[in-house]
Amino acid sequence: MSDGNAQDALIQLMLAAAAADGSISDKELREVDELMSFLPVFDGFDRARLAGIADQNATLLSSDDGIDAIIANVTAKVPVRLYETAYALAVEVISADVRATQAELRLLEMLRDAFDMDRLTAGAIEHSARVRYRRLD
Repeated sequence: MSDGNAQDALIQLMLAAAAADGSISDKELREVDELMSFLPVFDGFDRARLAGIADQNATLLSSDDGIDAIIANVTAKVPVRLYETAYALAVEVISADVRATQAELRLLEMLRDAFDMDRLTAGAIEHSARVRYRRLD
């Protein structure tokens, strides 16, 4: 998967995070859309390309090593200084449903390993998302 740029790789990662539990909820799709709308890392992204990226992602995720290919693409295309941003994007999408599944937690573990991210940094990102997505009930 050598096509695309850092923005494409980040979008693929968000879509993979949404699909990690076997389905993509409306909340997760809205979260991806919102993140793309206001985060500076997506400035200048041509939204007309989103459908093609999503199709490529679906094809990759249907293969046995699809998630590995997506993570490899992220580490190849995204500058190291944005690995924390990439992790935060995955956490945000996973948090949209409020509860993370084992498959989603496994994806986050794979990302921490791929990004060589320390537990303190990962924990801070995860805690920040938990705080934002708490419910009143």
